[in-house]
Amino acid sequence: MKPISLATAMLISFGATAQMKDIKYPETRKDATTDSYFGTTVPDPYRWLEDDRSAETAAWVKAENEVTFNYLDQIPFRNTIKARMEKLWNYERISAPFKEGDFTYYYRNNGLQNQSVLYRKDKNGKEEVFLDPNTFSKDGTTSLSGISFNKKGNLVAYMISEGGSDWGKIIIMDAVSKKLTGEVIENVKFSGMAWRGSEGFYYSTYEKPEGSLLSAKTDHHKLYFHKLGTPQEKDEVIYGRSTAKKWRYISGYLTEDERFLVISASNTTSGRALYIMDLSKQHTAVVPVVDNTDTNTRIIDNNGSTLYIATDYKAPNNRVVTVDASAPGQENWKDLIPETDNVLSAGTGSGYIFASYIKDAVSVVKQYDFKGKLVREVQLPGIGSAGGFGGKKDEKTIYYSFTNYITPGTIYAFVPKTGASTLYDKPKIDFNSDDYESKQVFYISKDGTKIPMIITHKKGLKLDGHNPTILYGYGGFNISLTPAFSISNLVWMENGGIYAVANLRGGGEYGRTWHDAGTQLKKQNVFDDFIAAAEYLIKENYTSSDYLAVRGGSNGGLLVGAVMTQRPELFKVALPAVGVLDMLRYHTFTSGAGWAYDYGTSQDNKEMFEYLKGYSPLHNIKKGVNYPATLVTTGDHDDRVVPAHSFKFAATLQEMQMGPNPVLIRIDVNAGHGAGKSVAQTINEITDIQAFTLYNMGVKSL
Repeated sequence: MKPISLATAMLISFGATAQMKDIKYPETRKDATTDSYFGTTVPDPYRWLEDDRSAETAAWVKAENEVTFNYLDQIPFRNTIKARMEKLWNYERISAPFKEGDFTYYYRNNGLQNQSVLYRKDKNGKEEVFLDPNTFSKDGTTSLSGISFNKKGNLVAYMISEGGSDWGKIIIMDAVSKKLTGEVIENVKFSGMAWRGSEGFYYSTYEKPEGSLLSAKTDHHKLYFHKLGTPQEKDEVIYGRSTAKKWRYISGYLTEDERFLVISASNTTSGRALYIMDLSKQHTAVVPVVDNTDTNTRIIDNNGSTLYIATDYKAPNNRVVTVDASAPGQENWKDLIPETDNVLSAGTGSGYIFASYIKDAVSVVKQYDFKGKLVREVQLPGIGSAGGFGGKKDEKTIYYSFTNYITPGTIYAFVPKTGASTLYDKPKIDFNSDDYESKQVFYISKDGTKIPMIITHKKGLKLDGHNPTILYGYGGFNISLTPAFSISNLVWMENGGIYAVANLRGGGEYGRTWHDAGTQLKKQNVFDDFIAAAEYLIKENYTSSDYLAVRGGSNGGLLVGAVMTQRPELFKVALPAVGVLDMLRYHTFTSGAGWAYDYGTSQDNKEMFEYLKGYSPLHNIKKGVNYPATLVTTGDHDDRVVPAHSFKFAATLQEMQMGPNPVLIRIDVNAGHGAGKSVAQTINEITDIQAFTLYNMGVKSL
């Protein structure tokens, strides 16, 4: 494929513009629904679109998809993008191996398989398929969402997700013979699986809500123990039984020696209480380690009664401490790996602690022994993102992955005793990283804060302000955007595009302080950071408003919705995906109330309500404004950020849009928030996003 020439890019298609004016959107019924917040009446005329079980909503979805795909079908180079996407995507991908019992397991995808297949080898190297999720459903939309072996490796519990839903079911199997036991745990959500010997396992879920399973509120999580051979209704509630103290998120996991059950409980996505149960005692009780949700704390390992804990307590960038389980309270903690200027994420493997730091959004990894002595800084293959460095204590070799925007994810074998790294698997892709460049810049946001951004494109690209550019961001929930390779970005850059990622406040790149600076009454900082990133790209002549698209998903969908309504003239294209777009009602759906640490809620107080209403994308669409060309994307099975957010936003934007720019919504069927999406669904969606973006920047051919 040839890159976009300046001449081509400058050809704004009159035919395309006329076509856009001729789009006839489905008629979306309005009603008189209103809500009252602290004396203020707020209309919600499209409230009926929240009912995901109604025939009227289904008809609306069908009608909107018909309009959207009719438009996309007319883009002349759409199939060219898809063909290149499929060709590049068609490469073998292998995961790092892991040992369970007498077998070594690993995932492999031959290229275009909808779901990766779990294989295993025995001690003699004989390979066989262990689980093939592609056989779970005809269309590849049922995925393997979790798996857990018991310590002996002879039993396994695996969870499947249908249509991308967060709700799943746990299936139990004899791992040696691969025969199902016939036991299935239904309606499980936000859960791991932790085996206790061969007796059974711990898991977490909510009581099945009344109404729609995909949108009804879920806010009482419980930790259960399932004893093999007994029905699910007999499963014991281990923690969370009390209705006086409801927890929205509870998880349970065991230390490697199975001595301690660790229970983590929280009401929001930030801050958790932590408890332990010493299973070596006959009559064990739940003992608090941290009996509040003021910190983010977890147990990463133990050595007998000594607990190793990673925490941000009195350390916004995190530290590792030790304490004896007999008196595990915070007053007894002792520093093992102190806090530094860089954010720490700690894990263990092969009898060592691996401290993974984020320094200006890239990885630095240090290896410590269990006495807190620095063994070495791990020499990574380059500047980028490293992950892994975990494993059982007796493993001599562990594995890590390395990637950046121009380096496909590559797996290395690492021997902690010597520090030696060797290449384990490097994907074979029709791509030469030497043809591209990726550099980090720092720009100044509205309030003077310095923000990092990584910009990637083909070498030799002329900075003349006419380069199609996607600016991507997230800015929330303590999540860090670190460099990672993707086929979709490669196709974009092959076609002459620039891909820029801004590390906004609200994320985790600089620790809890950075996160908190983009939450609740400071959320506007995130939007200002993103707007400043766009202005930097324009000022430095990478692009201009005619060639700039903004993209983000989930909380990033909120980001896109906010900046396109605050500064519509700044962007040519807006691409909000599975976005949180109704900030007044987000907490009323599924587990949305758990996001209140980042957002606050409209019911908290008048100040919080007015602040949310002041930036809520749905409530800030104004009639008579020329908004960017917009392609909203969502899935009909998204029960994390329910599609009603996108439905109401698209309907309102279609009603209010003044100019010729199209406002379309693409609704994937049998797809959720993103996890488990089939390769075919992913390729089709990315193809449509890139085709829509380039077409609305005036590109006529590739």
